[in-house]
Amino acid sequence: QVQLVESGGGLVQAGGSLRLSCVASGRTVSSYAMAWLRQAPGKEREFLAGISGSGSWTSYADSVKGRFTISRDNGKSTVFLQMNSLKSEDTAVYYCAADQIWGRALGKGKNYAYWGQGTQVTVSS
Repeated sequence: QVQLVESGGGLVQAGGSLRLSCVASGRTVSSYAMAWLRQAPGKEREFLAGISGSGSWTSYADSVKGRFTISRDNGKSTVFLQMNSLKSEDTAVYYCAADQIWGRALGKGKNYAYWGQGTQVTVSS
């Protein structure tokens, strides 16, 4: 079992930045690929970024490439999502997810074995 807890969400003006964190606990975190996804009201859950267990490989959705950066610190069992140049359409609940099948995160998948509770990001225009 892996437990995930997100933090760092909040209210920010358009053009601003936020950094989300996801702390993982449980089994060896470095064996899990991690991903960030989001879901806005009335919309399907959307993959944003994924990272391999080692941190060597990353994958991004076209909608956030160049604005968002995923990274991880396995020593702290934490994965980050740095979000820059935020837009009103980035408003959503952001979720951290984990899976031992790295292809799910690197392949921009939406199905993972473990999920956090989500953190709200609101971008005001």
